[in-house]
Amino acid sequence: MAPRLKKEKLESKPKSAKQKIAYEEAVPVSMESIGHPEIFPLVLTTKTQEIFNCRAGEDITEEHPNKLIKKEDIIQDFKNRAGISDFHPVKKIVMEYPGEELLVVYDKEFKYGQNFYLIGTEEAKESILNPPEEQVDTEEVKESVEEVYVYKPPIPKPWVSLGSEKEIEEESVHESTVRAKYKISRERRQFGAPIKFGDYNASSVKDSYIECTAYADKNFTVKQLEKDIAIQVIPILMDTYTQTQWKFPRNATTQYMPREFSKEERETLLQSKDLKDFLNSVSLSVEAALQQNEIMNVFIDDWKVLAEEEATFGDKTDSHLKEYQSFTDLHNIKDKTITCICWHPTIYGLIAVSIAERLSYEERVQFSGKLLLQPSLILFWSFSDPIHPQLMLQSPDDIFCFRFCPSNPNIIAGGCINGQVVLWDISAHSERIVHVKGSGSTSKKAVLKPIFLLEPDSNKDAPYVRHCAVSSIEYGHKKLVTDIHWLTDNFEVNRMGYAFENRSGICCQLVTCSIDCTIYFWDIRPTRPPPIPTDKKKEETVEVPHDVPSTFLHLDLSWRPHIRITLAKSGTTLDHCPVKLSLRNESLNYQVQDAQILQQKAQIAGEDPYHNLESGLAKILKPIEDYNTKFFVGTEDGEVIYTDWRMERDHDSGRLISQKPLNRYAVHDGSINTVQRSPFYQDIVLTIGGWNVAIWKEGVSQGPLLLSACSTKMYTSGHWSLTRPAVFFVGKEDGYIDIWDLLEKTHEPAHTQNICITSITYIRPWMFSTRQQFLAIADYFGTLHILEIPWTLSHPLVNEVQSVYHYFDREVSHLKYTEKRKEIRAKQKTELHLESEKNKSKAVQKSKEQLEAELRMNYEEYLDFEKQTLGNLGVIPETDRLSSSFRDLI
Repeated sequence: MAPRLKKEKLESKPKSAKQKIAYEEAVPVSMESIGHPEIFPLVLTTKTQEIFNCRAGEDITEEHPNKLIKKEDIIQDFKNRAGISDFHPVKKIVMEYPGEELLVVYDKEFKYGQNFYLIGTEEAKESILNPPEEQVDTEEVKESVEEVYVYKPPIPKPWVSLGSEKEIEEESVHESTVRAKYKISRERRQFGAPIKFGDYNASSVKDSYIECTAYADKNFTVKQLEKDIAIQVIPILMDTYTQTQWKFPRNATTQYMPREFSKEERETLLQSKDLKDFLNSVSLSVEAALQQNEIMNVFIDDWKVLAEEEATFGDKTDSHLKEYQSFTDLHNIKDKTITCICWHPTIYGLIAVSIAERLSYEERVQFSGKLLLQPSLILFWSFSDPIHPQLMLQSPDDIFCFRFCPSNPNIIAGGCINGQVVLWDISAHSERIVHVKGSGSTSKKAVLKPIFLLEPDSNKDAPYVRHCAVSSIEYGHKKLVTDIHWLTDNFEVNRMGYAFENRSGICCQLVTCSIDCTIYFWDIRPTRPPPIPTDKKKEETVEVPHDVPSTFLHLDLSWRPHIRITLAKSGTTLDHCPVKLSLRNESLNYQVQDAQILQQKAQIAGEDPYHNLESGLAKILKPIEDYNTKFFVGTEDGEVIYTDWRMERDHDSGRLISQKPLNRYAVHDGSINTVQRSPFYQDIVLTIGGWNVAIWKEGVSQGPLLLSACSTKMYTSGHWSLTRPAVFFVGKEDGYIDIWDLLEKTHEPAHTQNICITSITYIRPWMFSTRQQFLAIADYFGTLHILEIPWTLSHPLVNEVQSVYHYFDREVSHLKYTEKRKEIRAKQKTELHLESEKNKSKAVQKSKEQLEAELRMNYEEYLDFEKQTLGNLGVIPETDRLSSSFRDLI
């Protein structure tokens, strides 16, 4: 069985369907090994024999084993039966066969291993159908005749050069240098003479000194690749001087009086020719200098700009996101995915994630009983301990969105899949999560222990925190809560939707949206003072567990929204299905806030601000005039809606109803997963959904300022950069992340980087300081990736805020210009249509006049012909005919 498994693994290499078909077609079995590559054995079943009329023993026999089958019939059999067809092993041979008919031969004796075999070439088919009998006879006759050998002497042929002498010339060795020849001679009488040696000066004797200087020969140079050199560094004494002479300083004063010209001197100077010539000569230079001052800023520091450009665009590798840390729970996130990410507003390196089952709606209904036994959690991870979660918040069902309260980070609100809104209070565990310590010792060896050593006591220190309050099932959402936001602490909303000054000074209201086509506003404070409990009521009250704080006990199972908004579709009774929303004054908890500011707000609100009704309800509400209550909504159908949350009364029933959407744009071709305002411009909104990205500006109804082209992969999440207004991140379903930089490119992403092998479900950046910024990315398999944002993507350029703002202004003016051009083109089109209609009417009138003239001429010709005919017949007297002809002449 082992070889068979190996073969199956090898056959599973083709990735796509086309590659698989090509792979299977590439190996047809032939008889090439025995010298017959044109023969391909086949197994034809009884059904195939009936289809092609080649039944063994009836249609074909051993005497007549050949059968011609049309190529079109075999191709039609491929279409009808596909891989079941008996001709499928030789599909490639059939498709590439040049003729119209293929020959199939019946092999009764299984000579080639099967009951049939296919002839793959046209020449072999002809040789089988028409065997060369006559040629055999002639060959036999030739063999019978005895051949007589006749000697023919060889005839010499002239030699023709084919280039071999050039090759010999190239391969032969020639001396590259010319040999030096020296001739040394001596007088005859000096042969055998005695030699005397002595000391003397070479310069004193003529022609006795020859200098042989060294020179570098290029043909015999040797490069020195390595050399040992010893260097010793010592301080060097240098004497430096300046051009300024040193003099002893002394105190000195100078008194001067301004000298002014008299009137006579002014008049003479103004009328002088030298002044006029001077002004004429320098006027052009002064004008050029003034123009330069208008064009460019003369007071700009070029060195700072140069350093900024070098730091930004000098190194392209600096734009790569670096892996900082990753978190994966080994016990709680099996077969689960991460649905939402939130960084803690005040604690460094603490991040919370919500997990949910990777099931569809039908699967949730099927396994609903098992899901009740599994806990639905929000996990708190810390940089100090990447293995064990610090806290685990329990909820009635899987959480799909949650947020920290901006004024009190210990308060957390989340939305469940069953439509309930849940509140937690982690004040009792605040000290624990502030002083987080790593597992074991501080050394890295404790973190790098094997998994099987960490599993037994991995969750012994992570406490479970139960929820404080859950909204009412009857009055809440009926389906999945897709988005949740806290309202800021500077305003609150009444039942009519009007904005008033916040009476408590803390964030006490939030807004949620769900796929049940509703948007709800919630208030976490009680609507009326709690009554004084009697003795009977004390006996009837249910005891609250000791581990659950009583912060929101007044809301548990009775909490209901005070504003209900529906987005009605125009012309139908259906409503839009909101998925994401963005408020104008949205609280952005993306940077570590000052804990002292939050403590001051808590002191102002009191010890128990959510029960202290006297400080809240006793105050007179002050309305906020001209408060913008409009917001953007992204729907499940890919539509972007701009509407108002203020309610209006129905004229017929007198009830409060939602206003109709102000604008609606069908831009995205899939469900919208991101609707977010820019941290730098409150009127700029980013929407991501389907396969494209769009940027909008509030107040511009012509359409989006930027609309990207459709991507090859679906976008799943996105987020603006917290420090650069031109940068935003977009996650895709294939695990890649697109980094857009509007200052570099506006038609495509500036950078693309792979993060994981599965879909990215959520993106959330966080800024600890100007030097350290992180990007949290969650994937479909439940892994949380923490990436460090590089210097290029975290530090803005000089005047980047103004540059991006001017870019958006230019796009707004472009949209207005295109709108005007559309109106002008519409007017021109109507004018051209009217002119064409007028020309048609004139043409019709002219044609009628021409038609009447032609009819008159034809009638007159007919009368003349009639008179002439009657005159020839003698019916009309000759005198009448002459008179009529004479009248015609006149």
